[in-house]
Amino acid sequence: MIRPRFVVNVLAASKLVANTVAAALFAALSEPASAALINTVISPTQFVAVEGGQRSVVTLPGTPVYACGLTPFLAWARRLEGQTVEPITDGFASVVVDGSPVSVQSLLVRSGWLRPAVLDDDAQAAITERRGGWACASAQAPFEAMRTSVDAKILAGIALNESAYNGRAWPWTLNVTGRGFFFRTREDAYKAVRLLISDGRCDFDVGLMQLHWCHHAKRFASPWDALGPATNIRAAEDILNENYRKTHSAVKAVAYYHSANPQPGRAYLARFIQHLSQLERGL
Repeated sequence: MIRPRFVVNVLAASKLVANTVAAALFAALSEPASAALINTVISPTQFVAVEGGQRSVVTLPGTPVYACGLTPFLAWARRLEGQTVEPITDGFASVVVDGSPVSVQSLLVRSGWLRPAVLDDDAQAAITERRGGWACASAQAPFEAMRTSVDAKILAGIALNESAYNGRAWPWTLNVTGRGFFFRTREDAYKAVRLLISDGRCDFDVGLMQLHWCHHAKRFASPWDALGPATNIRAAEDILNENYRKTHSAVKAVAYYHSANPQPGRAYLARFIQHLSQLERGL
């Protein structure tokens, strides 16, 4: 794999991405006549609703994302206060977005303030795009959340070799014959992959861990699946484990991830060690 270069297909900065997501979600909130009002947001998992003069605390499933602290979340959540929700039963609550009900839980997951028990596509995107509270998480946080068998720092070090953008691995990355492309969304990257495949090409790398399509397409159910952060990470783990079983060396397993050829393998390993050192120091 060739390390992607920074090119002009570039996304906006992470804070702008998070702000855009939040603005889009709340732009079209409507107010049904017979719904409760959100009075106070306590945390990403609790808010106070008022209905018919009665106050109740609604608890949402999931874990708050406090990497940036509680204060930034409360500042973001002020826009929820005074909004209508429907219905308030069994912990379920939804707001109306673009004319359709959207659960408050999904809203918070998508915006990066709540981690659900199961990391669906919205949660994976929020973590890797560093939305909301994830903006202050470490560079290895996505790998800690989605790894299965390989140490998160190892995976993060490799990803920084492969898909780094502004000091973080970016999930919607392609590398086409040595030229790196960073897309704003998964959908944009997927369109590019489909175009390459329709042209009969497989000479490109996909996603956080930059899996080469010619060699590794069989590891995925589809091109869309290949771009998924969790599936991309787990395919990389499989490759690293296979390399380790062949070589009985953790160092060679990482070097061979790029190339079994000693020269490029050594250069790749040197960059990896540098990234690992930065991760160890919390940079």
